[in-house]
Amino acid sequence: MSSAHEANIAARGKSFSLKAILNNAGIGLALLLVIAFFSVTTEHFLSSNNITNILTQITINLILAVGMTFVILIGGIDLSVGSVMAFAAVVAGKAITLPGLGVTELILLACLAGVLAGLICGILNGVLSAYWSLPSFIITLGMLNIARGAALQISGAQTIYSFPFVFEEFGSKLIYGVPVVFLLALLLVLIAWFVLNRTVFGRLIYGIGNNEEAVRLAGHPVFWYKVAAFTICGLTAGIAAIVYMARLSIASPIAGIGFELNAIAAVIIGGTSLSGGRGSVIGTLLGAFIIGVLANGLILIGLSDFMRQMITGVVIIIAVILDHYRARLSAS
Repeated sequence: MSSAHEANIAARGKSFSLKAILNNAGIGLALLLVIAFFSVTTEHFLSSNNITNILTQITINLILAVGMTFVILIGGIDLSVGSVMAFAAVVAGKAITLPGLGVTELILLACLAGVLAGLICGILNGVLSAYWSLPSFIITLGMLNIARGAALQISGAQTIYSFPFVFEEFGSKLIYGVPVVFLLALLLVLIAWFVLNRTVFGRLIYGIGNNEEAVRLAGHPVFWYKVAAFTICGLTAGIAAIVYMARLSIASPIAGIGFELNAIAAVIIGGTSLSGGRGSVIGTLLGAFIIGVLANGLILIGLSDFMRQMITGVVIIIAVILDHYRARLSAS
């Protein structure tokens, strides 16, 4: 790769360039306005208990959205993460309820099994879409049904429960009022930020989204980078499954329905372009917060579930329209 081309990819991949900072500042301002609105219109929005609830509620979506960011940055999409999460949860649930093992062994086995199940699904999504150059929309739509069917088959369409107490305790544990599961999600955000902005791999993820052919002609194995992006998405789905189990103390084969849409929404609201090559995992964090704060505030106001869905849908459409104009401004 020429030094000029390397510099170009590096420049595009720098999350904290002036343009990216302004972009994230705009998202942050939107979040502050939403918080201010609900602080004025509701009585308990800023209470410590409600803030803890918000942090807990956004955790799973944030974990899924971190992985989704990698896929969308290369110009792909993953519609299967909700079903993959359910499949991974069922696999982990079966592992953690095996007889004849100690508590520590059961928890480690369950975590390994759940994450591995998510990884395998992610690898399959990446290989199938990259090898045959098929739209990831179609491949992951197929995986959505495969993973959901596998979850129902393995569990016998039954919810798995009766987990070790120490595992369930992890899902509700707080550190100075902050849920431990949220701190785990925040750690994943920091790792993803480092990978995307401080490694060659991250710069090439941005490069593939901007100009895949240029990256290929520069001698980089685009196939494996695409597989890696989907693998990361599968990995985060597996981690989300473990967090889901710890929080709710169950592993349900029907869990995660619609979660893929919330994850995609968090990424798009956070400023990542659907066409790839532009965005930030910090923006994804802010996008997840906007969705979580909006959902929580609308509940406190007393709106029905149907109205909350409508308003969230309007926010997503506005975010996509804004992304369109941001793309036009960048091109000009």
